[in-house]
Amino acid sequence: MRAVAATSLWRDIRFRRFWSAQSVSEFGDRITELALPLIAVTLLDASPGEVGLLTAAVWLPNLLSLFIGTWVDHRPDKRPLMIAADLSRTILLLSLPAAYWLGFLTLGQLYLIAVLTGGARVVFNTAYSAFFVRLVDRDHFLEANSKLSTTRSISFMAGPAAGGVLVQWLTAPVALVVDALTFAFSALQLTRTKVTPAPPEATTEPLLRRARAGMGYLLRHRYLRHTLACSTTINFFNLIGSALLVLFASRDLHLSAGTIGVAFGIGSTGALVGAVAAAPVSRLIGIGPLIAVGAIVFPGAIAIAALADGPTWVKAAALASAQFVGGFAVMCYDIPNNSLQAAVTDERMRSRVSGAYSSINYGIRPLGAVVGGFLGTWIGVRETLLVSAAGGLFAVLWLIRSPVLGTRDLNGLRPPDTQLLSMSEKPE
Repeated sequence: MRAVAATSLWRDIRFRRFWSAQSVSEFGDRITELALPLIAVTLLDASPGEVGLLTAAVWLPNLLSLFIGTWVDHRPDKRPLMIAADLSRTILLLSLPAAYWLGFLTLGQLYLIAVLTGGARVVFNTAYSAFFVRLVDRDHFLEANSKLSTTRSISFMAGPAAGGVLVQWLTAPVALVVDALTFAFSALQLTRTKVTPAPPEATTEPLLRRARAGMGYLLRHRYLRHTLACSTTINFFNLIGSALLVLFASRDLHLSAGTIGVAFGIGSTGALVGAVAAAPVSRLIGIGPLIAVGAIVFPGAIAIAALADGPTWVKAAALASAQFVGGFAVMCYDIPNNSLQAAVTDERMRSRVSGAYSSINYGIRPLGAVVGGFLGTWIGVRETLLVSAAGGLFAVLWLIRSPVLGTRDLNGLRPPDTQLLSMSEKPE
């Protein structure tokens, strides 16, 4: 059987295994997202610019996503690559607490680990898009994305809170051991999740030509090129602010690691609510309009944290509120957008298109993080968060004259023919 055909994904053991793998590794990711900048800020006395560079290093490998995705696309069975990516991240993350215990921990090592784990994530993500459609039937795309996003949202709730407590009790490097173990669990579950690989595509095309074809497919696609432009704008301005958010909460708002983690965790209930609400709301107002709403609300939410002032509880509440609103909005953007992309991308192009999409969409994040670090040093961290919020609002302009806004559901949507797409600038 090529994909899940049951009336509910709850009944499919393969999806449940994959879901558990993703859920646990997402939980660990939340710990790392808090622990890495706190290592830099509290143990290595990093400046705003250095924290910005650390965030940039995490996303830097995405600039190679097009070529990595093209390489991945040529391999029919994507599962071994995903397992290898998880095991690589396990080993890399364990090296940080080892260096800490031996007294050799440096900013340079943090940058290196950030780049290497980021590279492993790119391999995993470009393989994931093709693996997903072999595991889940088209009729279950929204349900599957909703379930995966729901547990991802739960990880945003519990992960930062647990991470903050672990960092405060055990120190940030030791907390990374937990994240390393989550990737090991993910690798184990993936070895038990069998899917039928896609039929091998007989081709002798060079890597660069295949990569160019993937990028061309993306940029000429009526739906994908507009959502790409919107997502890229959001990511650029979002990273300007989010790269400095932990530093802002620690140094400007004077919140402890535990308080920051709890505020992030409480605020991230918004992502859970958004993940649960996205599918029914998309049926109510349409997939395209919901994407547009998410594109407006998500980037502006960080302004709530930027304007925080007063007693500690008020500042913590503002930080939590920003996370709640942003988390709800990003789920309302991501779930319908991911489902739309899955529906309109050709089977033979998925990893290449995913890689090309990430090269631009995530590749802009290092630039945003560096700009954020520069602005934080130049005009102040609080002011930089406000620039981030204001700039992100322009993202929705890319959707105004696109077919995305008029898309109510996935019915009738099909990938355009790759040959026609190579000759037409505006394919159906």
